Amino acid sequence: MKRIVVVGGGIAGLAAAHRLQTLAQEANTPISLTLIESASYLGGKIETERLDDFVIEGGPDTFLSYKPWGMALCKELGIMDRLHGTNPQKYGSFMMSGTKLQPLPEGLTGMIPTKFGPMAKTALISPWGKVRMGLDFVLPPRRGEGDESLADFISRRLGREVYARLVEPLMSGIYAGDGEQLSLASTFPQLRKLELEHGGLIKGLLSARKNGARRRPAASKSGLTVFVTPRTGLAELIESLVEHLSDVALVTNNGVQAMTPTADGYELTTQDGQKWQADAVIMATPSFAMAKLVDSFDATLASTLNEIPYVSTATLSVAYPLSDVPHALKGNGYVIPRVEGQDVLACTWTSSKFPHRAPEGYALLRAFIGRAGREDALDGSDDDLLQLVRAELKRTLGITAVPMFHRLFRWPDSMPQYNLGHPERLEQIDRRLAQHAGLFVAGCAYRGIGIPDCINSGQQAARGALDHTSGKDD
Repeated sequence: MKRIVVVGGGIAGLAAAHRLQTLAQEANTPISLTLIESASYLGGKIETERLDDFVIEGGPDTFLSYKPWGMALCKELGIMDRLHGTNPQKYGSFMMSGTKLQPLPEGLTGMIPTKFGPMAKTALISPWGKVRMGLDFVLPPRRGEGDESLADFISRRLGREVYARLVEPLMSGIYAGDGEQLSLASTFPQLRKLELEHGGLIKGLLSARKNGARRRPAASKSGLTVFVTPRTGLAELIESLVEHLSDVALVTNNGVQAMTPTADGYELTTQDGQKWQADAVIMATPSFAMAKLVDSFDATLASTLNEIPYVSTATLSVAYPLSDVPHALKGNGYVIPRVEGQDVLACTWTSSKFPHRAPEGYALLRAFIGRAGREDALDGSDDDLLQLVRAELKRTLGITAVPMFHRLFRWPDSMPQYNLGHPERLEQIDRRLAQHAGLFVAGCAYRGIGIPDCINSGQQAARGALDHTSGKDD
């Protein structure tokens, strides 16, 4: 019987274990499968707290329905009927501009404006900024194969103001990163492809729309919106996965301390001193955690893994009776551009965005703290962060009351940054992994940070691990 160990119990590791179990059952191939997680719980950054009738997400609160791997997994687990989208009655988001919340213009496709009327009317961009954006129609594409930063690319095509006032804050909501450093090829390669194929971003997006190339089949077939989530939080996905892992030994609160290659695989030593033999290992951990384990036998791989930087973030949720909230909260929330100089990155109006996340008559709000270059706010105490968020909500929404309760979730070194040079780092990692038969990676550090991307990475690693162990029998 072949032995496979998955290290890391976040969504990527759990998806890998689930796919391994499924593939082995389908092929009638007996395997010994173990998942080892250092924390006392499974789910990684997916952490949901249910307090009376409040549903509080500590990490991500939704996933993209048009990326197929999340929806497909939910279907496999039998929880499709539990999914719902954002509240159609509260549609719309806002952008902080000075001291005012301005509605985001309609027609944004992948952060890029494609409707002329809403952009002409928006107060987010000056008249000159709108004229500069229009030059995208006549500016020739940049030739050459080299990568460039997201900030340089958007500024070159649409102008610096559109980048700073529109694209940067939306991008930060995804990566919590610095667009001056983020690699275009690793974050939004489709934008460069549009430039090359159509001569400009807006022309390319309009053409794609016309030809139906950007349909979102998973969302349209299910009748759901682009962003979906289970009714009582993303923890439902984790709970369902764990329930289905009937053939997997789940080890928690016992991290891997060392890993050594052996004649027929790897030996892993956990915190309690136990030795685990494996024919194949899937590392579904942060890249820096994997670096520590491989440094003893591949310093080059460890060094490359350590070159992937991470940003620390936090979320803080607060609850109020609606009578304490003077703002109408008609929308999903707002984001704050880096140029505003605030430590709060964004605020989601959770009780407006998602039905059933707060009892009727109450508001649940969630603030995001920390982004690349502005992580010093996270050095403060828990009370410091609460006061920071309360000051932001007073300034923007006029809320002066003390919240009924608050929940703070800190995520140190949680957001990998796909900075310039990331494609080359991935190539180096792949080359080094090819030298270590039976060692695979999964997770958000490599080729996608969203939940569907993490699921896909885990499932691909599972296929590789099972193929490797099956090949040993030939």
